[in-house]
Amino acid sequence: MKGKRYTTEDKIRILREADGGKTVLDICRERNIAEQTFYRWKRVFGMMEVSEARRLKELERENTELKKMLAEELLKNRVLSYVCEKSCEPGFAPGVCAGSGERQGVFATAGVPIFETGALDL
Repeated sequence: MKGKRYTTEDKIRILREADGGKTVLDICRERNIAEQTFYRWKRVFGMMEVSEARRLKELERENTELKKMLAEELLKNRVLSYVCEKSCEPGFAPGVCAGSGERQGVFATAGVPIFETGALDL
């Protein structure tokens, strides 16, 4: 049967009760936790205060967010480098490389087709 899930702050408060003079067995009986659980918490959170635990939780959340942002930027860089690897002459339509024989030039910034003189039929 699963017991209650304790927050980090709760775990630290329980550990502080043992510092207050209660025995570990009494605390474990009152809180309905195993002695092994108490000592595991003590190993992880033993010297930590509640405010430090909150700060740790906040830093872990921030770290996770920064890792996600970094992964997104690395993916963008990888996609951009893949696109830039294609060797096309500047000023030609996307997907039309210099060696393909097709001359469909466009202004790079506006996407406006370039027509040679005499090619327009007005």
